[in-house]
Amino acid sequence: MNAKVLLLPGDGIGPEVTAQAERLIKAVADIHGLTIEISEALIGGAALDATGEPLPKETLAACREADAVVLGAVGGPKWDDPDAKKRPEQGLLQLRKELGLFANLRPVRLHPSLAHISPLKAERIENVDMMVVRELTGGSYFGEKTQTEDSASDDYSYTRGEIERVVRLAADMARARYGRVTMIDKANVLATSRLWRKVSGEVMSKSYPDVAYETMLVDTAAMHIVSNPSRFNVIVTENMFGDILTDEASVLVGSMGMLPSASLGEGTVGLYEPIHGSAPDIAGRGLANPFGMLGSVGMMFEYSLGLREVARQIELAIWNAVSAGQCTLDIGGNLRTDEAANAVIERMDKINTRKVAFI
Repeated sequence: MNAKVLLLPGDGIGPEVTAQAERLIKAVADIHGLTIEISEALIGGAALDATGEPLPKETLAACREADAVVLGAVGGPKWDDPDAKKRPEQGLLQLRKELGLFANLRPVRLHPSLAHISPLKAERIENVDMMVVRELTGGSYFGEKTQTEDSASDDYSYTRGEIERVVRLAADMARARYGRVTMIDKANVLATSRLWRKVSGEVMSKSYPDVAYETMLVDTAAMHIVSNPSRFNVIVTENMFGDILTDEASVLVGSMGMLPSASLGEGTVGLYEPIHGSAPDIAGRGLANPFGMLGSVGMMFEYSLGLREVARQIELAIWNAVSAGQCTLDIGGNLRTDEAANAVIERMDKINTRKVAFI
């Protein structure tokens, strides 16, 4: 196969983990005889400094030509002025909107050997294996905003079509997993949530009668994520709730550095990034955990390039590296960023996904 992958290193530790993503992509191409063209462009604070725009036109054009986009991180203290007219984060929001990436997938799965570094008791996090599907292009993130010296407002809106498409995606994923969807809202307060509850209920009853479905208020969900997280299988929710709840869920596995994500739309082009952000406090020190980024590359091979076996191979390589304690400081190891990536890459051609199971 021939594919084009665009790297957007961004800011903070973004360039460090993106470098490891590039190494993994090249290793996979060599092992499987793939032709993958890799290029790079600016986004976020780095783009602001170089061009005055958080998402330069050249970057957007390159994203549209790519089969998949891999993002490191955006933002940092240098650009941390909430009153600034242009901010690094605007580049990411605009990119999601321009590419029509309406759903963010964040898998949360606990490696048994990391149970001891989770802030929760081991018995509470046994069997945690959830997928959070966050709506990505609606809600208050994209609504009209007003601000004066004494008041401010954020328009918070959703349409039936925006809700239907992300609920269908979540339900399809549930069919391939354990057949259970939890839709999270705040229907006792918000009109948008009442629309979410109405539309999602219609979609599930008419098109997915075989998938177990429940609704839950966001405050109740926040409680259950830390008290009984294994009750969840696939969660679907709106933009802001999804952003907050996935960061909460990330602590279950012991480190935000472990979690990958994929942002998808109607086609096969996707944006792949770890959830950890730019982590400016450790940038340039070789301490960043690359596993969230490498896992995101695995999701890229599955969802954009259609190579599920390769995705499984990468996931197993990460899993086995963690089992062997070959990891970074944040999850109990002593390896640097590139050394932890080496532990994964060196395992790649030794794994047959049809024969090897998770340890």
